[in-house]
Amino acid sequence: MKKSVFYGAIAAAVVLGGAAGAATLDDVKARGNLNCGVSTGLVGFAAPDASGNWEGFDVAVCRAVAAAVLGDPQAVEFIPTTGKTRFTALASGEVDMLARNTTWTFSRDTDLKLDFIGVNYYDGQGFMVPKALGVTSAKDLDGATVCIQTGTTTELNLADFFRVNNISYEPVPIETNAEAQQQYLAEACDVYTTDASGLAATRAAFESPGDHVILPEIISKEPLGPVVRHGDNEWGDIVRWTLNALISAEELGITSANVGELAGGTNNPEINRMLGTEGTLGDMIGLDAEWAQRAIMAEGNYGEIFEKNIGENTPVGLARGLNAQYTDGGLIYSPPFR
Repeated sequence: MKKSVFYGAIAAAVVLGGAAGAATLDDVKARGNLNCGVSTGLVGFAAPDASGNWEGFDVAVCRAVAAAVLGDPQAVEFIPTTGKTRFTALASGEVDMLARNTTWTFSRDTDLKLDFIGVNYYDGQGFMVPKALGVTSAKDLDGATVCIQTGTTTELNLADFFRVNNISYEPVPIETNAEAQQQYLAEACDVYTTDASGLAATRAAFESPGDHVILPEIISKEPLGPVVRHGDNEWGDIVRWTLNALISAEELGITSANVGELAGGTNNPEINRMLGTEGTLGDMIGLDAEWAQRAIMAEGNYGEIFEKNIGENTPVGLARGLNAQYTDGGLIYSPPFR
């Protein structure tokens, strides 16, 4: 499908879903659950376990929002979306928010009339190849077949990289990460390219992860974060400040274990404002005073969520890097709660 036709379909969905989108908070409360658009399955980020329960780094954001709004982190309906279907699902009102590996770009923010409310993972596009291929640099991939998800920023990034380096490739289009994994392992393509975090998550699910290497080149900026519909500012504020609460909680030393105790009052005014023992921040976004307490209790602060799902001691094995708190030299930073 041509991009103009695809974007036009989404624009039409925005118009159709606009009435419902203008009162998402009311819809979520009336329904009693949050409809959260996630990926079709990416280990560590969003995937169902053996019992069918969704878990992961992005899933935790959905649960935090549900806890803040509904008082129950389990009150979430997880709706898998592909690179092609995610924006239409959001614009049409099928989902209340997206929490999946989605890159914030100019055209998505403006032309698609979506609102990216923050970044929960700073990423960049990379390449994974079988170790047996003997390749050590993406610049050595001239003539390679490349598995690439359609409807993603990786398509344009890939074309740009190969053009700049005057090398050629043959795309092998796929729609889901599961399909990419299957095609790559079946040797239908020499290379799989997507966000580096996605490559690490995909490799972690392999029977022999050590047989595959992620090449050193990172060829793009991929700021990933939750997305809501444009024009529903109250709902956008709730999702934005729920994410900020998780980030600030780590900075301020608020954890899932001590949030209850700290909610009794501390000598730190910002902690008190966030946890509702001082001020009226909850009222400002249409929630009660304890909304942030519940969001943090759901699955912990940003650091707890990172380490549990994708950190260095998990199969995904990601270092904090750019996703460390700004106080530790990273880019993770929340505006103040005041």
